[in-house]
Amino acid sequence: MFQNLTGWHALIILAVVVLIFGAAKLPALARSVGQSMRILKTEVQTPAAEQPTTGK
Repeated sequence: MFQNLTGWHALIILAVVVLIFGAAKLPALARSVGQSMRILKTEVQTPAAEQPTTGK
């Protein structure tokens, strides 16, 4: 699906994102995405044995 994307495509997508969200909100959006990725990474790295199970 993404094999045919070039630098121009990325530039157009970036321009659309700036138009939709506005330049002032982009740093907060990037910070939020980065924080979510860090949380996801720590949750994935946590072994399944350490996670609580529901005892039925």
